[in-house]
Amino acid sequence: MKSHLSLYFILCLSFIIFNSTMSRSQTVIPLWPDGKIPNDLKNRNVQEKIEAGNDGILRISNIVLPVLSAYFPDKPNGAAVIICPGGGYSIEAAGHEGVNVATWFNSFGVTAFVLKYRLPDDALWSNKHEVGLEDALKGIQIVRENADKYKIDPSRIGIMGFSAGGHLASTASTHWYLAKDLTGLKNLSNPEICKPNFSILMYPVITSGPFKHAGSFEKLLGKTPSQEQLDFYSTEKQVSDKTPPTLLVHATDDKGVPVENSLLYYDALRKLKIPASLLVYESGGHGFGLAQKLKGSVHSWPESCKAWMIGMGFVK
Repeated sequence: MKSHLSLYFILCLSFIIFNSTMSRSQTVIPLWPDGKIPNDLKNRNVQEKIEAGNDGILRISNIVLPVLSAYFPDKPNGAAVIICPGGGYSIEAAGHEGVNVATWFNSFGVTAFVLKYRLPDDALWSNKHEVGLEDALKGIQIVRENADKYKIDPSRIGIMGFSAGGHLASTASTHWYLAKDLTGLKNLSNPEICKPNFSILMYPVITSGPFKHAGSFEKLLGKTPSQEQLDFYSTEKQVSDKTPPTLLVHATDDKGVPVENSLLYYDALRKLKIPASLLVYESGGHGFGLAQKLKGSVHSWPESCKAWMIGMGFVK
């Protein structure tokens, strides 16, 4: 137990140091502060990594300590967004799909939380397919329970995800009411505490059908998933009247995750008359983040996103 707690505090410290280099306005919040991380196989032969590649992308892998990293605006307006970076369920691109986006939200008063969620790994977790969802729903629960402390309106808490992080965000949006079926959330009296009030899905992985991102589904479900598992995590098939309003952003020339992923989810929302908006750009590729360095209309998506949040009443 002593060595387990020592590793816990070392990882907390390393993430605090990492974040302090990225922003002066942040707080690290462990999702499971008692050290009892659900589904934990307690295999610590795997070392968590934070690496900056030659392409400028910051990557986190082998995640053993899930946390929220909070970024507070100077003048909070009550809205909050939990951000799930992408990375094919293999890594998390915590810079351009995490910290950078959080500081952008701060620029117009939105409190942002970057989620460092557990990645599916048979060596680390039992029921690996549920650990990311546990972390996302637990993150929403923590933010809502501490709304007064963080100057947040508990009715204006959203979730945002990029690529595979978009799959996680869409799963949290469609499966939140099943929270008590998850190992780490069985003591919940009311699963609505885990419900996002809105979703922002950036070039998301959605479907397990013909337009699937095969790598993400293989990491999540293994090489031989059942059709039932594929359908359960094909989130366009899980949209219901309990799914929150959603903004989707995608580029037509995305060769990593086809634009049909967003189209299918949007169509499912539209059929149930759930408020939804879809921003599709002619170019931009995959993984463009804030798209500040790209030519063409895709670079305008952040302002369109801000306008959507205002129009929907999430930013006042």
